[in-house]
Amino acid sequence: MAALLWLLIPLFAAIGAAIYAGIAARAGKRKSGGDVAELAGYARFREAMERRPSDSDAAA
Repeated sequence: MAALLWLLIPLFAAIGAAIYAGIAARAGKRKSGGDVAELAGYARFREAMERRPSDSDAAA
């Protein structure tokens, strides 16, 4: 009987990990749309880096 108990511990741990992974993946999907915002931010960054500094920027 004790051997059965020791075999159940990893089983419960695996079930708990699967439940946690499912909840974490579901929460990540709710925050989805971050890719679009991230790509837009990267495009703004690229545009800013491609711009040449103006005379007023050089004085600062």
